[in-house]
Amino acid sequence: MKMDNKNTIIKINDLYFYYRKVMVLENIRAEFQKNTITAIAGPSGQGKSSFLMCLNRLWENIEGAKALGKIEIDFGRGFENICDRHYPLTLLRRRVGMVFQTPNPLPATIYKNMAFPLKLMGIKDRSRISEKIQKALCSTFLWQEVKDRLESDARSLSGGQQQRLCMARALILEPEILLLDEPTSSLDETSASVIEQLLMELKKKCTIIMVSHYMDQVKRIADSRMIMKDRQLKSA
Repeated sequence: MKMDNKNTIIKINDLYFYYRKVMVLENIRAEFQKNTITAIAGPSGQGKSSFLMCLNRLWENIEGAKALGKIEIDFGRGFENICDRHYPLTLLRRRVGMVFQTPNPLPATIYKNMAFPLKLMGIKDRSRISEKIQKALCSTFLWQEVKDRLESDARSLSGGQQQRLCMARALILEPEILLLDEPTSSLDETSASVIEQLLMELKKKCTIIMVSHYMDQVKRIADSRMIMKDRQLKSA
């Protein structure tokens, strides 16, 4: 998908991804627009999750994985090639957050789950941490549900609450881009509806790229759709 648009925030050229000797993505070229929701669909095992991991270099944590090509992102000062090995991972993953298909709260309290990313960034002031935690939990409509139980184990939350907690944890560093790998696949209809409402609000503040197999959901909330098939990413 090629666009000439001043609202473009991500430009991808000649992206290849390999897992060991297997080519998963081939010559991907695409652009994504700021403050939109782009949904990526396609058959299972086609590389959709691998594509998301290329956007914040999470693939570097996987033994035998390799990515080639150029991914440029405009974080406000012009396009930067985030594939450059000199581009700092800590900065990239603050700017490009990711939420996985299955909620993955840490085996710790709700408060510690939320404070964890801030402490990794070197933020130690407790009042500032508490302020950011409340803001992030409010943004995912979770604050009123957990404000009196921040010292409870995060794993005691319901599935929908855990997923919103993981979103809040990703949002606490105020990323410009949010990657979502089938964020509602493990949720009931009511919880999924809350997540959809949340995403519609979040796109006012950040750019969202999500993998989804639910075509009704895609039609409801996505501004644009793409298909991943045969190692290629195409406009739908």
